[in-house]
Amino acid sequence: MALYMVQFAYTPQAWKQFSKNPEDRTAAVKTLLEQAGCRFESLYYSFGEYDGFLIIEAPNEADAMTFVVAALGPGHIRGTKTTLLIRPSSVVEAMRKAGTLSFRGPKE
Repeated sequence: MALYMVQFAYTPQAWKQFSKNPEDRTAAVKTLLEQAGCRFESLYYSFGEYDGFLIIEAPNEADAMTFVVAALGPGHIRGTKTTLLIRPSSVVEAMRKAGTLSFRGPKE
């Protein structure tokens, strides 16, 4: 299964609700991930453009997107960004394979 980082940003209205009713969203996120055929790895909150991020495992892009689209449904998230994560062993494999190839650069 592939790893994805899903960054998310809450709406101002969501933050207002959270300040009135603080809630750990981990269990809700895990449940939705399982329903979408994915696996939860971690959830963190952060400063900056996005309010937090998840690391998830998904069998394919469609299942990862299913989770993201379903999470957007209630309207409390104003934006997301999903990034495919590559394990170090896959990068080493790509380096080895790239070392066997040759490519001519542009003509001067």
